[in-house]
Amino acid sequence: MTLPRKDLFHLPEGIIYLDGNSLGPLPKGVEARVAEVISAEWGSQLIKGWNQCGWMAQPSQVGDKVGRLIGAPAGSVVIGDTLSLKVFQALCAGLNMRPERKVILSDTGNFPSDLYMAEGLARLKGQGYALKTVAPEDVTDAIDDTIAVVMLTQVDYRTGRMHDMNAVTKIAQDAGAVMLWDLAHSAGAVEVQIEASSCELAIGCTYKYLNGGPGAPAFIYVRPDLADGIDPALAGWLGHDSPFAFEPSYRPAPGIERMRVGTPPVLQVAALDAALSVWDGVDMADLRAASIRLTELFIAQVQARCPALTLNSPRDATQRGSQVSFSYENGYAAMQALIARGVIGDFRAPDVMRFGFTPLYLDEGDVVAAVGILADILDNRLWDRPEYKTTSRVT
Repeated sequence: MTLPRKDLFHLPEGIIYLDGNSLGPLPKGVEARVAEVISAEWGSQLIKGWNQCGWMAQPSQVGDKVGRLIGAPAGSVVIGDTLSLKVFQALCAGLNMRPERKVILSDTGNFPSDLYMAEGLARLKGQGYALKTVAPEDVTDAIDDTIAVVMLTQVDYRTGRMHDMNAVTKIAQDAGAVMLWDLAHSAGAVEVQIEASSCELAIGCTYKYLNGGPGAPAFIYVRPDLADGIDPALAGWLGHDSPFAFEPSYRPAPGIERMRVGTPPVLQVAALDAALSVWDGVDMADLRAASIRLTELFIAQVQARCPALTLNSPRDATQRGSQVSFSYENGYAAMQALIARGVIGDFRAPDVMRFGFTPLYLDEGDVVAAVGILADILDNRLWDRPEYKTTSRVT
């Protein structure tokens, strides 16, 4: 395998894209595949497409492709719905596995939507259910026999700090808790061995490092030995054992199929399926090694050339995902100036400049050039303009 594979992506001329941790770029071949589904399948086959074109099987087939990238066995991952819905579904299923316990444990660095869904679920269930959050470094000390589910995002969305999946999972399970991992910033970014971790549940999105496109559907994993007995919580018709029997009561499908909810988004799943072709032949250990080289170079260059920035991410690469963030008082304006110069990262409140590193289409030359532009912006206060200080709806 040779990295990067820039020729497999549509990358605008003159752009250094350091935001694949938020939205991956468009892989070549996706437009043609989606156009084919629209015209040759939907347009020509109409409703026959469900049978003739295999639309109903898409979520499981594409789920297996994602599964390979996260170390999951065939038949344990399915695609569909949004990540927030999958958080709710997995979390509720986990709570139902420990009905004698009432507490969901997460950390204060978790992505807000995960925490919002947990808060809402606790309110919905009532009867003493609650979400407890602690600092990321205090998670393992907070795991005790009151915890029903430990819900963590492996790689922090702001800092890139990475939990030790195997270690935390063991501590949680030794205490009798269910382990739920959110892999939104892990899948396609770091080497994940979800089966080897023995965790019960995992979820993640596909529009970041997996390049599935804006709004691409999420995925859910259930450990195979649990799949035939787990309560899917959101009992949608396509999670039914026989959806077209239209039975009045729910009867869950076997295995991971029961974690399907509603009608699959055929166009989005087709786009994701085509996008995943860029991973053919990619070894995740090789990708991880390349990621570490890029992030180490970036950190060293920024610290040498941009002393006004403060590193937010762990300095130890083994404790960091494939993103790096720095704090800067004028971070939002500086990021807008950087984007205007063709280096695209993003900003997270209150002062975080965030950069993602995807070895599929980035190399060392991109990193050095990006830092050169950043240094020029900071040294010459090029960010200090009104147009860079107007906050957009999406930062």
